[in-house]
Amino acid sequence: MKSQIKPKGNHIILVGPEGDFSATEITLATSMGYTGVSLGENRLRTETAAIVACHSVAYSNEAQ
Repeated sequence: MKSQIKPKGNHIILVGPEGDFSATEITLATSMGYTGVSLGENRLRTETAAIVACHSVAYSNEAQ
């Protein structure tokens, strides 16, 4: 994920449902320029994933 974060950039984070995005949703997002990243091996609840993703972007921006 760190390599995808541009310092001090604007970021849009899409968090999928607990069952994951459908193949159609993934195709649509990538066709619109979104890049998939992983928060790790563990499956997170939707609300937890959103907090972790936002924190990861904020932390990466501070560390650079």
